[in-house]
Amino acid sequence: VQLQAFGGGLVQAGGSLRLSCAASGRTFSNYAVGWFRQAPGKEREFVAAIKWGGSGTYYADSVKGRFTISRDNARNTVYLQMNSLKPEDTAVYHCAASSRAITTTLRLERTYDYWGQGTLVTVSS
Repeated sequence: VQLQAFGGGLVQAGGSLRLSCAASGRTFSNYAVGWFRQAPGKEREFVAAIKWGGSGTYYADSVKGRFTISRDNARNTVYLQMNSLKPEDTAVYHCAASSRAITTTLRLERTYDYWGQGTLVTVSS
């Protein structure tokens, strides 16, 4: 599976962005997809994940209620809608895919076998 993340940019605090993760190469609907982010000087952290059929979604506490993950398997794309953005959301956002993730492992980087390049989100105060 090849993944490409895009949609990042510069936005003011309180604003919104929608990231997209486009997949190619295999049957995308068989894969769980996660979003992770890495801020300058910090370790990469889990943001959100969605199961194969889209019925299960999971969020980090820091983004719950502000971010929404969704998928369109017909378009082989997963979205991350980010609202009420804060300066602390500034990071490079990566999407990743896994065919073997289960509920208890969706938040773990090691679960994911395929990673896209990151897209930079900068939130100004």
